[in-house]
Amino acid sequence: MICPKLLYSNAPRPSQPDNPTDEERNIMAYYALYRTCHTEDYENIFKAMSPPEEITSVSSPGSFKGKRVGVIGGGLAGLSAAFELRKLGFDITIFEASGDRIGGRVYTYYFDRERKLYGELGAMRIPVNHETVWHYIKLFKLATEPFIQTDPKAFIYLHQTGVRNDPYGENVMKYIYPGYNLSPWESGTPWQELGYYGIEAPVLKAPSKVRKEILQVKPSYSRQLLFWDSLSTRQMFEWMKLSQGAINLLANLFPIGGEFLYHSFVDMVQEYFPVNFWFLYQIKGGMVNLPQAFYKSFISKQPAEYYPGIPEELLGDIRWKAGNYVKGIYNEADGESVTLAFEDNQKNSTQYENFDYVVCTVPFSVLRTMDIMPMFSSRKMQAIKEVTYGNAQKTILNCSRKFWEEQGIFGGGSYTDLPITTIWYPSDNNKQPSEAEPGVLLASYNFNMDAVRLGNMTENDRIEKIKQNVEEVHGLRKGTLDSVVTASKSQVWDNDPLFRGAFCYFTPGQKKLFSWEMTLPEYNNRVFFAGEHVSALHRWQQGALKSGMEAANALAFLNRRHTAF
Repeated sequence: MICPKLLYSNAPRPSQPDNPTDEERNIMAYYALYRTCHTEDYENIFKAMSPPEEITSVSSPGSFKGKRVGVIGGGLAGLSAAFELRKLGFDITIFEASGDRIGGRVYTYYFDRERKLYGELGAMRIPVNHETVWHYIKLFKLATEPFIQTDPKAFIYLHQTGVRNDPYGENVMKYIYPGYNLSPWESGTPWQELGYYGIEAPVLKAPSKVRKEILQVKPSYSRQLLFWDSLSTRQMFEWMKLSQGAINLLANLFPIGGEFLYHSFVDMVQEYFPVNFWFLYQIKGGMVNLPQAFYKSFISKQPAEYYPGIPEELLGDIRWKAGNYVKGIYNEADGESVTLAFEDNQKNSTQYENFDYVVCTVPFSVLRTMDIMPMFSSRKMQAIKEVTYGNAQKTILNCSRKFWEEQGIFGGGSYTDLPITTIWYPSDNNKQPSEAEPGVLLASYNFNMDAVRLGNMTENDRIEKIKQNVEEVHGLRKGTLDSVVTASKSQVWDNDPLFRGAFCYFTPGQKKLFSWEMTLPEYNNRVFFAGEHVSALHRWQQGALKSGMEAANALAFLNRRHTAF
C-alpha cells in the first residue's frame, strides 16, 4: 500500500540486487517507509526486527558445560535456540516429530532429484528488514534473490471479471468497482488507497511511541494499543466508515486480512505497518536451505567454523532425534529436572529422558494434547487452550510449460474471489520467456475457511477445482491444464497432525491477555517457550528465529546462579 499523497510519486525505486548488502537493505526499507509516510518509525522497526544481544554477553562460552537441554521441535525457533545455547556448552537434544524433513513450517517440496523444480508449501519470502533472518542468512552464507510481490501483468479476477493488476488500480476501478456497492468517495479512490485508509491510516494517527507496541510483547500496553486490540479487522474497517461493499472488495485484495476479518486488527496491521511486502527475497534453491544450514552446523565434524571465536571444546554436543514425538512434560519432585516422555517411532514405544532445562517450541495447538504435570501457571494453560491458530492451504502444480509466462507474467500474484484466493508465480526468470520449459506454480494459497473447505475435498477433486479456477482466472479454455499439469502437492496445515494450524493469529483481546504470559518460563525457570506464536511478529520466520534466540538468552540469564559455585 502507498500513502495517498505519494501514490503517484516519481521518487526512484531502489534497485533490488541478488544477495543485498546491509546498506542496500536499509535503503530499501527506508524507501518503503517513505512511500507509506512514516519514516519516523524506521528506528523502532529496525530495533524490533534486530536479533537480541549476543548470548555470550549473557554468560561466557562453555559456562554451562555438562548441563542438558531438551528442545521440543525442530522448526526455526528450536533450531535457533539450540544453535545459541550450544555456545554456552549446553548438551542439547532436539526432538523432531517428523522423520523425513526438518524446518517445521518451512517446507520446500521438490518434484525432481536435481532439486530444480520446487515450490514452497510453507514460508516463501523474507522482507528486507527482518534483521534476525538476515543475521542467519549471512552467517550461513546463503544465496538470495528477489521475490517479486507484484507484477502488472498478473490478474485480479473478481465477480467473474478479470483485469491486469496495473500499479494505480485503474483497471479495477473501471471494470470491477461497478460490481460492488461502493460510496461515491470509494468509487473514485484506487483500491490501494482504500486499503491504506482502512489498515495503516488508523495506526498512523497515533504517536510513534504507541505504534511501536504493535511489534512488541510487553506486560502492559497503552490505551490506544488496547483499543486496537479490542477490534477485529472488520470492526476497524467499519470504525473507519468503509462501506460493506468496500470491505468485501478489500477482503479479496488483502487476503491475509480478508480471510481473517473477525480476527485481531493488531495482528492484521502487523503485516503492513513494518512494510513487510515492499521488498522481499527468497533463498536460492529453496527456503529449506535455512533450516538445513542449522542442521549441517549441528552434525559438522568441525562445528567451530560456525562459531567464530569460540574454541570447539567449549561448545556443547547436539543430538538430533528425528521421528520422536514428545507426549509429556513432567517436573520432577526435586524441582531440579524436567522429564520428557516421547514416542520413538523406530522402537514404537514410549521413552523417558531427564533434562536440566527444556525449550518448548511446538505450537500451542500441539502442546494442548501433551501431558503437562504438574500443570503450568493458570494463565499459561488458558493460553494453550484458547490462543487462535489460522489455517492455510497451499497447492503447487508441476507444469510441463510455464503458461503464465506466455501471458507476460514473471512473478507476483493474482487475486480472485474464487476458492483458490491467490496464485503465485515463480520469481526466478528475469522476464525471459521460456521455450516450453517446465515450471512450478503455486496455484492456490488461501486461508481460514477457504483453506478448510478446499483442503477437505478429496485430493483429486481439490486438484481439479484448483485447475479449473486457474484456467478461469487466466482466461484459458476449460481443460487446458489437463495436459500441462504433470504432478501436484498440497499442504493443508490444519490437517497436519504435527502442526494443527498454519500460524498463530490472535482474536480480539488476546494480545492483552496472553502475549506476555506466553513468553514466561515455567517450573521455576526450567521450561522456556519459543515459536512464532510467542513472538512479537506472528506468521513470519523472523518471529520464530528471534523468539528462539530470546528463549536461549532468558534461559542463560535466569539460570546463571545455578552455575555460580
